[in-house]
Amino acid sequence: MTEENQQIKSPQEPPADQAVPPLPILGMYGLGSNPAAKTTWPELVGLTAEEAERKIKEEKPGAQIQVVQPDCFVTMDFRQNRVRLHVDSLGKIERAPRIG
Repeated sequence: MTEENQQIKSPQEPPADQAVPPLPILGMYGLGSNPAAKTTWPELVGLTAEEAERKIKEEKPGAQIQVVQPDCFVTMDFRQNRVRLHVDSLGKIERAPRIG
């Protein structure tokens, strides 16, 4: 066979007989759509930190809750069991708590 008759495929192209898996769905439940793996709680905005902590621990019993006061610095490391509650000066949740 000569070079002009050979078909050259890009290394990024999957073989024709292999299906490309779909991308995972991202959202408030993280990867996939498993409700047990909830990662954010937008419905808690406006509640007190104590109320939010109780509701999060009902859904994720092993969660370590950290209340973050206004203008406080936090580390950028990611922890799968940590949920930070950013509160305003009145102690109300000001943004959706999330795992991290």
